[in-house]
Amino acid sequence: MSVNTQKTKAKPSKAEQQAILARLDKFSRLTDSSVAVPFTNVRIGAEAIIGILPVVGDVAGLLLSGYVLFEAQRAGASWWVKLRILANMTIDFLGGLVPVVGDVFDAFFKANTRNTRILREYLERDM
Repeated sequence: MSVNTQKTKAKPSKAEQQAILARLDKFSRLTDSSVAVPFTNVRIGAEAIIGILPVVGDVAGLLLSGYVLFEAQRAGASWWVKLRILANMTIDFLGGLVPVVGDVFDAFFKANTRNTRILREYLERDM
């Protein structure tokens, strides 16, 4: 006989899920849209700024984006939601690697905001 010793984690409560989304909203604003570009309607964030550093900045941005994936895991998101988040992280990372054009891409793609929205839609459907 096989005994299942794997522990299943209880799904977070609505209040915990709301707290996760509140943290991600703040994080997304910081990384994707915290700085207004003068004389335009464009906002960029810390990720676009650090992405200016070739390769190192893009790796740092990828690591920062991993926080959204971590919170998705914590919120009990499905594998499909986490796969979509990973896809956006990959697109953002690879797009950012292209010299000059990649920096503009980073400023407009806003992967963390997209990923927060994906998680929010999933959690709101599930609540």
